[in-house]
Order: sequence, then C-alpha cells, then structure tokens
Amino acid sequence: MKAYTHSLQQSNTKKKRISSLWWMYLPALLFVGLFIIYPFINGIRISFTNWNGFSQMYDFIGFKQYTRMLSDPDTWLVVRNTLIYGIGSTLLQNIIGLLYALLLNQSFHFRTLTRTIIYLPVIISPLVMGYIWYFFFAYQGGAFNDVLLWLGLEKVNILGNPDMNIWIIVFVNTFQFVGIAMIIYLAGLQSIQKDYYEAAEIDGASPFQRFKNITLPLLMPSITINMVINIIGGLKLFDVIISLTNGGPGNASQSMSTFMHNLYFSRQDAGYAATQGVLMMVIVLLLSLSALLYFRRKEVEA
Repeated sequence: MKAYTHSLQQSNTKKKRISSLWWMYLPALLFVGLFIIYPFINGIRISFTNWNGFSQMYDFIGFKQYTRMLSDPDTWLVVRNTLIYGIGSTLLQNIIGLLYALLLNQSFHFRTLTRTIIYLPVIISPLVMGYIWYFFFAYQGGAFNDVLLWLGLEKVNILGNPDMNIWIIVFVNTFQFVGIAMIIYLAGLQSIQKDYYEAAEIDGASPFQRFKNITLPLLMPSITINMVINIIGGLKLFDVIISLTNGGPGNASQSMSTFMHNLYFSRQDAGYAATQGVLMMVIVLLLSLSALLYFRRKEVEA
C-alpha cells in the first residue's frame, strides 16, 4: 500500500512538472504562432489572390499566380541566382572556416587577436557590410578601379557585369560570415581528445591520415550545423544584394528575397510576391532538410 501511494505521488509530481513546463513554453509558442505560423499560412492564402498589397479589395484567382510563376523566365533566373548564393556561400564558408579553425587551433602568438579579427565582420550589419564593399568595387571612385588605373590598366565595371557581380556577392557574404563557421569548427576541434592523435602518431599515421580518419569524422556534428545554417542563410540573402547591386542590372543579380521585395513594393503585385515566397520556402526546406538528413547519416557512419 505504501509503495502504491509513493508511486502515485511520484506520478502526480511528474504531471505537475510537465504541466509547469508547458506553461513555460506557452509564451514562446504564442510568439511563434503569432509571428511565424500565422504569417506563413496567410502568405499561402494571399498567393491564391490578385492582391496589390494595399487595397482592401482583391479576388481569389486559384492557381493562376502559380501558372504565371512557372512560365515567367525571371523566376528561373532568380532561382538560379539564389542557388548560387546558397550553395556557393555554403561551400566557401565551410572550406575557409575549417581551414581557419585548423590554423587557429594551433598555439601561436596573437592567436586570440586573429580569431577576433576574423569574427569581427559578423557583428556588422549585412547592409553596412555591402556598402563598405560597394565603395571598394564601385566603377566610379572605387578603390579597386583606382588601383587598376594606378597600374595603367582599364577600369572594370564589376558590379554592373551580370557574369561577375553574382560572385562578388557570394564573396562578400562569405567574407562576413566565415567567422561563424570558424567558431563552430573550433569548438568541434577542441572537443576531440588529444589521445586519438597521439595514438595515431605512434602508429605512424601522417598528418593527412590523422585529419581524414580522426578529425573529419569527429567533426561531422559541426559540419552538419554549419552546412544547414549556411544553406539557409545563403538562400535567403537580401541585404548584401540590395547594397551592392540592388538586384541589377535588370534582374541579373536578384535573389528570390529581393525579387519578392521588388514585386511587392515596386510593382504592387503582392499576390505574385507571395507565390514566389511559397516557392522559396519549398526550395529552402528541401535543401536544408536534405543537407540535415545527409550529414546526420554521415555522423552515424563516422
């Protein structure tokens, strides 16, 4: 009888604890529902309308906006650009971030200062960072072209060249956020026990073999985090594009984010902008989930 009473008391205590936790979760759940779930559902609803973004009157037009989107050449241009921004930035940030982490995990003078300098761009607004680099690459008065003139060469309109400005945007985004990848990789490297390396060194393993068979497998959780964060960040790139090229020339450097902004505020075509938003959500979801599942599986295999 005493055992039953004690078990009942434990059960009631556990229920009270769970109930109190739900009350603690409630503010966060309300916040997510109000500012994320409701706008998301409302955006899908608007994608089936011809709303201009301002009028109180609009009509539901079914899938016409989606048909329009699939036949619009600008859609596939901005999708291509968005994939370049997302995948290009992800690859560069992870490769360079890992190299930085491997270097800065060593012991040398001014190591902390070097880490700070590399991480410093992260705390600057992306819009401000874009303007900083704009004054470097600008055709008129830009530092890059001033150097070319000083060397006796012709100026280059990098930001006005559709074949070049996309990669400049990838470079600037990588330069700004590679510090995040570096910090995550540093944390992963510092969690690896030195005994593994000492044992491998005794067995005659080369530095590359130690990196391939010890460092890389044990860094898989850090790689997973970095890949998913970088993919999502690169695919939703907005501020840097606005400050560097404003999506130009024409739509040549537009991402899906800037294209939606242009559709809503410049063309007053909110229904079509919402349709583009749904497509962007699908792309981000597919790529980020695919990366997450792939690298999670690699963690298990490692």
